[in-house]
Amino acid sequence: MLNFDNTEIAFRGKSDKELNRAYWLFKMLSNGVVSKLGTSVASSALNVGLPVGGLIKNTVFSQFCGGESIEECEPTIEALDRGFVGSILDYSVEAVLNEEGFANTVEEIVQTIRRAKEDRRIPFAVFKPSALARAALLEKLGAGHPLTTAEHAEFFKVKGRINHICKTAYDHDVPVMMDAEESWIQDPIDTLAIEMMRLYNREKAIVYNTYQLYRTDKLASLKADVYLAETDGFILGAKLVRGAYMEKERARAEALGYASPIHATKDATDRDYNEGLVFCAAHLEHVALVAGTHNEASCLVLAELIKKKQLVEDHPHIYFAQLLGMSDNLSFNLAHEGYNAAKYVPYGPIKAVMPYLMRRAEENKAITGKMGRELALIAAERKRRSS
Repeated sequence: MLNFDNTEIAFRGKSDKELNRAYWLFKMLSNGVVSKLGTSVASSALNVGLPVGGLIKNTVFSQFCGGESIEECEPTIEALDRGFVGSILDYSVEAVLNEEGFANTVEEIVQTIRRAKEDRRIPFAVFKPSALARAALLEKLGAGHPLTTAEHAEFFKVKGRINHICKTAYDHDVPVMMDAEESWIQDPIDTLAIEMMRLYNREKAIVYNTYQLYRTDKLASLKADVYLAETDGFILGAKLVRGAYMEKERARAEALGYASPIHATKDATDRDYNEGLVFCAAHLEHVALVAGTHNEASCLVLAELIKKKQLVEDHPHIYFAQLLGMSDNLSFNLAHEGYNAAKYVPYGPIKAVMPYLMRRAEENKAITGKMGRELALIAAERKRRSS
C-alpha cells in the first residue's frame, strides 16, 4: 500500500549529513524573505565575479541540481536508481539570446538524448522551447501578429531546431518532453508540439507536450488534443503539471488589463488537474501520460485509477515525475510500490542556472504549506534515525 509518510524509504539514499543540510536549507526556503533575498544576492554576486560559486554549489545547487555537466550528474543518477527512480536530465540554462547560444543548447539537448539511449536509468529527455528561440518572436506569434520576412526565416530556424531534437529522439527511441512556457508564448509551442507528434508519435509516444492545468483553458485543450490524436492516428504525449508562472501571469494580466488565464483558486486548479488525470487514464490507447506533480492527493488519484482499471503499476503509458530535491516521499515510495517514477535532474553551469534556482525559491515561497510538509518529513526521519 502506498504510504507517503514512510520517511525511511523516502530518505534511504541520503546520508545524515545530506539530510541535515536539506533540513536547514528548507527552513531557510520556508522564510520567503530570506529565500528571495538570498537567491537574488547570490545571483548578483556571481554576475560581478564574487567568489560565491562554491557556497552556492554546496547548498541550494546541490539540493536541486545534479551538477554542472552531464558527467557530474552521475552520482545523482546512481543514487536515484538505487531507489528505483529514473533521472530526466534537464539542461536548465536560460536567457539564451543569440544563434550561437541556440545552437549550443540544441547540441547539449541532443547529448542528453544520446546518453539516455545508452542508459536505462534515464527514461526521458526534456527541453525548454524558449531556450531555442527569441522570446519576442514567440510572443509575436502568440499574439497572432504577422511576421516580417526576416522573422519568418527566423522562425523556420526555430522549427528546424525543434525538429532536429525530436527526430534525434525518434531515431534513438528516447521520449522527449517539451516544457510549458508563459501563456503569451505557449500557443506557437503547442502548435509545434502537435506537428512533431504527427511526425514521430505514430507507433509510440516520443514527443510530449506539457499542459499547465492552472490555466482555465487547458483542460479543454488537453481533451481536444486527445480527440485529435484519436482522429489522426497518433499517440498524444501529455505531461500534466499545475503550472510554474502564477504570479507572473496574474501580474501581466492586471498590468495589461485582460482577464487572468489562471484559475482564481487552488481548488479549481486541483479539480482540473485530477480531471485531466482521469481523462487521460480513460484514453491510454492514444495517450501516454506523465503526471508531473508534488501533490500527494493527485498521486493517489492516479494510483487508484491504475488499480481500478486493473493495470500493471509500471504501465508504459503512465509515469509520475517530481523535481530533484523535492517530494522524495512521493518519488521513492511510488517507485518502491512498483510505479514508474522519475526526477527532473537540472544541470548546467551555476551562473547560467541561477534563474532556475531563483524560480525554485519563489515557488517554495508560494507554497509554504508544502515546505512545512517537507520539513516535517525530514524532521521525522532525523528523529527516526536518532532513536
